[in-house]
Amino acid sequence: MTQADLFAGISNAEPPPYRPDPDKVRARLERIIGQAREAQSVPWEPTRLSLYRTIVPDMARFLPDEEAARWCAAFDAEMARLEAIGR
Repeated sequence: MTQADLFAGISNAEPPPYRPDPDKVRARLERIIGQAREAQSVPWEPTRLSLYRTIVPDMARFLPDEEAARWCAAFDAEMARLEAIGR
């Protein structure tokens, strides 16, 4: 038996790219933004805040453009509100 025989039938094609479930993306964005809306100061440690500043727009890109823009704007508005309170 040759090495080629061992792998016969296995495709060299790359797997399809990962596409998250849009409903799960929306739920996660709602949780993050909901925490910010309820807070009177930034509710996260600096490392978590930095993570959210990165992943909110990244997650939103898996939604339709207009919806993604609304989620990002909502997050940005809450961050601006919390930063204004903290000054």
